[in-house]
Amino acid sequence: MRPFKYTTAKDVTSAVQQLAGNPQAKFLAGGTNLLDLMKEDVERPDELVDISRLSLTQIRPIASGANQGGISLGGLGKNTDAANHPLVRQNYPLLSQAILAGASGQIRNMATNGGNLLQRTRCPYFYEVAMPCNKREPGRIDGPSGCGALEGINRMHAIFGWSEKCVAVYPSDMAVALAALDAVVKVQNAAGQERSIPFTDFHRLPGDTPEKDTNLNHGELITAIELPQNKFADRSYYLKVRDRASYAFALVSVAAALEMDGNRIVQSRIALGGVAHKPWRALKAEKMLVGKEATEANFKLAAAAEMADAKPLEHNKFKVELGNRSIVRALLVAMDGHKS
Repeated sequence: MRPFKYTTAKDVTSAVQQLAGNPQAKFLAGGTNLLDLMKEDVERPDELVDISRLSLTQIRPIASGANQGGISLGGLGKNTDAANHPLVRQNYPLLSQAILAGASGQIRNMATNGGNLLQRTRCPYFYEVAMPCNKREPGRIDGPSGCGALEGINRMHAIFGWSEKCVAVYPSDMAVALAALDAVVKVQNAAGQERSIPFTDFHRLPGDTPEKDTNLNHGELITAIELPQNKFADRSYYLKVRDRASYAFALVSVAAALEMDGNRIVQSRIALGGVAHKPWRALKAEKMLVGKEATEANFKLAAAAEMADAKPLEHNKFKVELGNRSIVRALLVAMDGHKS
């Protein structure tokens, strides 16, 4: 690990101002991802601004504004607290399931809600500094450049939205559920200005700038995540397919939610994990299901329409069929009231 300066922020304003003044600085909260990356010499900040003591931990109902009737999760609240909070478990069980499917109990006790959204890919080519990686070292001219996974072992990699620059996938389970629930990320900058980012716009596809994981500006701090009120609580489910039962990242995951009128689907939400550089909203599948009967046949048609656009790599063609089956399975269990 390289030497770095360590400072402790006293409040949100001083935190964002300290970070904004140094392009090489990083926020430190739970540290469950950043410190690992620093130990591997992947991340090389010369200053850490510790925000772990800021009072951005509250989970509360939203009393006014665009998301009135929903709930707000503090950006520095712990994943464990979010997953087990009564407001989340009762009104957004999909989010609780997704958080509990990720990492381990010990990591969830340390990881923060905002930090979860900012975790970086677990692509092995990104972590191995001897291998070329456009995400880790964009535009490198003094050594190997490119995407090692593109022609390498890419079983775990993207089948949607990838580019010649990067085929890595985004690792968070929590974020897949937030994408399906139409969450909004609240951030503050060094000038004290706040802005709201719809979750579908928060993360980025790689394009020509794979080093940019999100649309945050340097110095902006996630203060809260807002969840709008919805009618999905009784018909939602998070399915995670992985190589082992715990402490493994998804091959494919599905966050599925349905609002019903009898057996007719009023609206649906489907997001996929493990398949793209960001949580992948299955918009084609969602659109196909509106107004349809909630039958396995219709679920299969919707899944097939979504997965028809997949562009698998050499070693991950299995993800197309796995995605098809996972979407159908998640919708069936959601329809059953997540009892299965």
